[in-house]
Amino acid sequence: MTPRRPLALVAGLTAALTLLGGCSLVDGLREDDATPAATGSPQSPPAGSEALARFYSQTLDWTECSGAQCAQLTVPVDYARPDGSTIEVALLRVPAKKASKRLGSLVVNPGGPGGSGVDYARAADFIVGPGVRDRYDVVGFDPRGVGRSAPIDCLTDTQLDAFLGSDPTPDDEAEQRTFAQGSAAFARSCATKAGALLPHVSTVDAAKDLDVLRAALGEEKLTYLGKSYGTYLGATYADLFPKQVGRFVLDGVVAPDLTSEQINLGQAKGFELATRTWAKYCVDEGDCPLGDSVEKVMENLRTFLADVDATPVPRTGDGSVPKLTEGWASLGIAAAMYDQGAWRTLVDAMDDALTGDGTALMQLADQYADRNPGGGYAGNIMEVIYAVNCLDKPESDSVPEHLAQADAAAKEAPTWGRYLAWSSLVCGYWPVPVTGEPHEVKAEGAEPIVVIGTTRDPATPYEWSVRLRDQLDKASLITFDGDGHTAYTRSNSCVDDAVDAWYLKGKVPKDGLRC
Repeated sequence: MTPRRPLALVAGLTAALTLLGGCSLVDGLREDDATPAATGSPQSPPAGSEALARFYSQTLDWTECSGAQCAQLTVPVDYARPDGSTIEVALLRVPAKKASKRLGSLVVNPGGPGGSGVDYARAADFIVGPGVRDRYDVVGFDPRGVGRSAPIDCLTDTQLDAFLGSDPTPDDEAEQRTFAQGSAAFARSCATKAGALLPHVSTVDAAKDLDVLRAALGEEKLTYLGKSYGTYLGATYADLFPKQVGRFVLDGVVAPDLTSEQINLGQAKGFELATRTWAKYCVDEGDCPLGDSVEKVMENLRTFLADVDATPVPRTGDGSVPKLTEGWASLGIAAAMYDQGAWRTLVDAMDDALTGDGTALMQLADQYADRNPGGGYAGNIMEVIYAVNCLDKPESDSVPEHLAQADAAAKEAPTWGRYLAWSSLVCGYWPVPVTGEPHEVKAEGAEPIVVIGTTRDPATPYEWSVRLRDQLDKASLITFDGDGHTAYTRSNSCVDDAVDAWYLKGKVPKDGLRC
């Protein structure tokens, strides 16, 4: 559910990279408040899924890998044909610091779809509170199609550069045809290059892998931290396997009942709000290159993007992308919205870009796209994001329909509305049938699920966290009144202490807690 020209749900991954200075201390918790858990043996498959027994009963072979432990989880390509082909899902475990008081495994997902849980878990010291780090093995996995787990590859690096840098807001019929042709070409390339896995990388498929992982870890219930798209994955799991839900935290929610159009509009409004908040910061700093009022800054930012659309910025400091286009500039601006620690960087980058030097703005775009300066990509998030989203949500291939949505969205979010309304057109041309539909998640019979929403989150608007909390059978909502994307370990001790108490003591945060 990331804006496809990909903007938004790269979310959790971006947060993972920016939160490294944001861990907090746990106050008022005693380590002896919970009973240590022994490592169990692999579990049996759910009733009716006995054909999956060989996957559920597998034993993980953990080996040392650069200070952590790595293993491979074997899962079927197609759960409807468990005797068919298999793939290996890459795992990484950072053992609990206090092994004698270990509570179990905490499985983490940073978002995307397409974020690497292996890389996320490697940063265990920063993504969970110190008390949680002491007592849980932090386990990450690259979901099927991602990173080290049978990665989906649709375009060459040069082709992906061209795709991300192309015009994201077509202004007339000729540009709309070009945009549609580019979207269709991306989909065709995925059909050609991704192979037999392409129809089987939906969120439901990943959730089924997650339950096999739970069993292989020897856990009767899954303890889980999902951020951004990771909340969509977690909610899907809870709906499929409610009796296996343990201590769940879903931070920065994408509600599964949202349609593609609702996601695009919601994120457009979220980025509009976040950008206005940045504009106020820019003005308050006293040296804002875009104007001396919030309205002036927003107006001049839109003018800048329109000018770059017509005439790209001539310098990027990157020979493989010699000019900063509207596509790259938009990604760079969006990247800074995920964490207020990047706001000053964006102010300076805009100052440079307005005088013809797009180097700093291109560096922000590189961070967003998981792109190496000078060319090449560190991961495949900007491709697999479509492969997952296009299976999960139906989408129209009608250009007039997207144009109408763009016009409507621009009225509510004049800076980001058109960009995001066009962003999902690729899925209208997807070469394999969609397998998902928007649906409410109740997870009846599950343990309480902790939901966290940030009031000025650009990528996962606060209203989505409220929406999911209201649907779930048993849930508790924590509200963080703040900026940036997601909250746990990047906001304040109020959020962190409540989450840590849930993981360490099983104390459900008070529903409606505001931090």
